[in-house]
Amino acid sequence: MSLLGNIIWLIFGGLITGLAYILGGLVLCLTIIGIPFGLKAMRLGAATLAPFGKAVIPDERGEGFFPLLLNVMWIVLFGWEIALAHLVSAGILAITIIGIPFAKQHIKLIPVAFAPFSFRLG
Repeated sequence: MSLLGNIIWLIFGGLITGLAYILGGLVLCLTIIGIPFGLKAMRLGAATLAPFGKAVIPDERGEGFFPLLLNVMWIVLFGWEIALAHLVSAGILAITIIGIPFAKQHIKLIPVAFAPFSFRLG
């Protein structure tokens, strides 16, 4: 069932979302300071391409000062916008019965999009 969900997800916006994450990650990698953010954005893009069958897992490396600093910088610069975009997409999809499973996937992606150095999809 997760294969069918992932195929439908890709057709109706998941491909665009994943490619946007990957493209944003490539742009962030153009600067030395942006490399950690770019690599994380590309990982998020790869995970966003097929979210069905995956769970949000706290990242073991997400504890400590450096990941906290990176999460705060991510949230201030672009994390809140990405999380808000997932929330709005979930709200729009939840209007129809068919869109509810896809809305759940957007809700699942919010913590990862908001604090990617503390969570991962696995």
